[in-house]
Amino acid sequence: MEGRFIEVNGQRLYIEYTELYKNKPTIVFLHDSLGCVQLWRDFPEQLAKATECNMLVYDRLGYGKSYPMPTFLRENNYMELEADVLNDLLDELNIKDAILFGHSDGGTIALIAASKYSKKIKAVICEAGHIFVEDITVKGVKNALEAYNTTNLPERLQKYHFDKVSMLVKAWTEIWLSDRFRSWNIEYLLKEITSPLLFIQGEEDEYGTLDQVEKTIFHVSGMAEKYIIPNIGHTPHKELPKLVIESSVTFINNLS
Repeated sequence: MEGRFIEVNGQRLYIEYTELYKNKPTIVFLHDSLGCVQLWRDFPEQLAKATECNMLVYDRLGYGKSYPMPTFLRENNYMELEADVLNDLLDELNIKDAILFGHSDGGTIALIAASKYSKKIKAVICEAGHIFVEDITVKGVKNALEAYNTTNLPERLQKYHFDKVSMLVKAWTEIWLSDRFRSWNIEYLLKEITSPLLFIQGEEDEYGTLDQVEKTIFHVSGMAEKYIIPNIGHTPHKELPKLVIESSVTFINNLS
């Protein structure tokens, strides 16, 4: 698909946006902490086609083809700030009925956006998102950093993020491994989520326990359901894409 750049509050972001279906929602795909448009592969197109929805996928600042982030330093509320950017992007494209599909950090950003900008969020599919920091999360980030320092992971990431790799890895790992981030928690925001929610998680997720799912479902105000997939880890849409698409299609088709 042919992409383009868009200016959002001084951030030059790469997007791919299709409007094939009139009067249908737009599924907005929000990537994880090392992800980008390309790393979704054909999953967004498959889900958009199966639901006859429009599709928006974009690289956050510092990722993929978007322009570099100015610094690796992040505040504890960095994902809240990304939810604000998402809202501005939806305004720029005049999208008023978004279905958010977010993975990992993207899942958290989706939850925050739904809590703050509920009027334009029709529904949320949160895949392996986080609402607080767990020991398993810190361990997972440490393991990823070790892999970055000892394997060919930098070269593999460079194919997608070019010369921005070291900056984005530092930005992700330093905030999540910092003492100050251990207190980060967005449970207080969840009660503001009134849109329908589907939370998808692998039972063997190496970055979070099922407490992330249960507490999210408990706190939101709207209809919420979970889909826990046995014997898979942190990326269900890559490990078992057929199951994730099937569950997402059922969820979206049941929206009023």
